[in-house]
Amino acid sequence: MSTSMGPHAPPLRGSLPPEGADLARERPFAAVDGPHAALLSGSLPLVQVAVVGAGNMGGAMAARLCEQGWTVVVCDVDPLRQQQALDAGAHLADTPETAARALVPDGVLIVCVVDAGQSSEVLLGEQGAAPALRSGQAVMLCPTIAPQDTETLASALAARGVDCIDAPMSGGPARARDGSMSLMLAAPDAVLARHAALLDALSSKQFRISERVGDGARTKLVNNLLAGINLVGAAEVLALAERLGLDIGTTQAVIEQSSGQSWIGSDRMRRAMVGDFAPRAHVTLLEKDTRLAVDAATAAGFTGPLGARAAAVFAQAHAAGLAEQDDASLLALLRRPAGDGSAS
Repeated sequence: MSTSMGPHAPPLRGSLPPEGADLARERPFAAVDGPHAALLSGSLPLVQVAVVGAGNMGGAMAARLCEQGWTVVVCDVDPLRQQQALDAGAHLADTPETAARALVPDGVLIVCVVDAGQSSEVLLGEQGAAPALRSGQAVMLCPTIAPQDTETLASALAARGVDCIDAPMSGGPARARDGSMSLMLAAPDAVLARHAALLDALSSKQFRISERVGDGARTKLVNNLLAGINLVGAAEVLALAERLGLDIGTTQAVIEQSSGQSWIGSDRMRRAMVGDFAPRAHVTLLEKDTRLAVDAATAAGFTGPLGARAAAVFAQAHAAGLAEQDDASLLALLRRPAGDGSAS
């Protein structure tokens, strides 16, 4: 790795995006007519990292890198996210293409948007980054998307001599901010070695899945399917406990110290019990992820007993008007009388 990828700027402290906001649900391109229009349309210095999509996770990663001394440019449509990036010490770009043109010869563009459609727009759209990327640079794909979409994007980049790091993430914005989130990495070993300093700055929990791009996406879908199954199960048993006349706070305390414990169950049900459904992770995210996981299973000729059922519950929550609420709202859904799918 050349010295240009090592930290050299003075550390700058950034702020964590508001907990109640979701991942980069907004369009990934920055709006040029907002309060930061002059900065967005201005010239940029060379930077080591470009982050497209500065929602909870992307914004936290950008702030983390700035604090660690990396030079960063951020592209995002939301003026609040733009301001948070400025406060963290990052520069702003109006499009992914502009952000990519600012990268040093061995720079990395981090894509941290919601889905495959946005990822494709970021890289291959009208103002996408791919035409501005050069051989020796890399794209780090962080969204949870289908393996075949990861492979398609990686192939398009490879045709330009640009490396792709399949890098789904897990752990939430606080862990992204302090560098303790998990990264599921699939890329040739030589590519990961070239960008080891950046990966180490972002994550103290790196899982080297394989050298085959797409395996990171497969691993993330397996993980998120289990998260979805566990969350549906946690909501179901607390709704049942309540119907049986039990105190659900006491029931949850027992579960957390017993064989039924799961991290996502504890995290979401503790919020749900006090009626806190402010969206940290919208229902639509695990709805998407469980659907993609079931699709991947079907493509592999595998049919399990729980995955499709969990996916159906998230789809039911969406149809019941809970799409934009936190996925802890599954408890509210399952508390309803049988056959009542209306929004509360």
